[in-house]
Amino acid sequence: MSLPWLRMLLASAASVVLLGTSTPATAAAPDGRGVSATVHTAGRVQDAGDVLRYSWPGVYFEGRIRGTGVGVVLDDPAADYDVQVDGKTVATLVTPGRTTHWVGGLRDGVHSVRLVKRNDTPWSTSSFGGFVAAPGGAVLARPAARSRRIEFVGDSLTAGYGNLSGSRDCTGEQVARTTHADVAYGALTARRLRADYQLNAYSGLGMVRNYNGGSPEVTYRSFYDRALLNVPGDVWHAPDTWRPGLVVIHLGTNDFSTPVNPGEPWTDQSLAAAYRDAYSGFLRKLRTRHGPDAILLAVGAGPFAGHVEQVVREHNTSGDTRVRFWRLDDTGLDLAGCHWHYSARDHRLLADRLTAHLAGLPIRW
Repeated sequence: MSLPWLRMLLASAASVVLLGTSTPATAAAPDGRGVSATVHTAGRVQDAGDVLRYSWPGVYFEGRIRGTGVGVVLDDPAADYDVQVDGKTVATLVTPGRTTHWVGGLRDGVHSVRLVKRNDTPWSTSSFGGFVAAPGGAVLARPAARSRRIEFVGDSLTAGYGNLSGSRDCTGEQVARTTHADVAYGALTARRLRADYQLNAYSGLGMVRNYNGGSPEVTYRSFYDRALLNVPGDVWHAPDTWRPGLVVIHLGTNDFSTPVNPGEPWTDQSLAAAYRDAYSGFLRKLRTRHGPDAILLAVGAGPFAGHVEQVVREHNTSGDTRVRFWRLDDTGLDLAGCHWHYSARDHRLLADRLTAHLAGLPIRW
């Protein structure tokens, strides 16, 4: 199975290039506090005052304006976006570059506006310069954060890779245009629970082994701490407001979906052992970061489900009963997205099943 888009993503993991960092026209708050004063986001962003920079898929920005039009200030040569006004998508921006995209013809009044990054572009840094109001209007105070918070950790399945495709056979260009994180299972689940969320997903990477053994010098864990994925050494400093009550980890497909190749430093047994050891360490890291109250939900599927379940059982035996296991039910999935990934329909089914499972967990929101 040829996966050119995954090869490009894995190449970006090994050799990063900073793109898209020129400063666009800005929309600083009238009192000079910067863009963050007028927009709400739960994503991993680097606040540069006049712009917010970010890399992960599914990052969203929410604001409020009064007037008949709103401008969206962007500098991004790589990613795609949806622009939503009052809950409806009014524009899809494909690799917009440095621009202010205007939405006009609105009734004169107060409107909610939302911008969401659709796809994963880890080789590039995206920049958002805020929302601006049409002449005669005004940018209003940012919307309040939601009281519930969820972090999703995963790979292409969590990113929504090719989920809008009408075919499993996709070029890299087709993958880029048909990947939509905002209709992936994580975003759907969070909205159903009225929660703020992060989709910290990186296509092609695994816990200890990447897809088909590619880029062995890095793994998902090499990038987890970053806000800007293509900036070596970058560390995201979480604000005090970001303390998720739930973290959903769905990593392992890339580790085990392809046979170990000649020349890789693994046997089937040593790969499984290394995966379990790394997974356990990653759970300890999440526990330290998010505190004792967070539910850490470890997702198991296919050939790695038993390994995840074993790791969770060991943590439970050691006294951490807020680490939980969820065996993903793939019954009825059509895998009709690009390269046999979840389709949009599959993501809706998984969101149904995950939401139902979460109803039985003692989450302390």
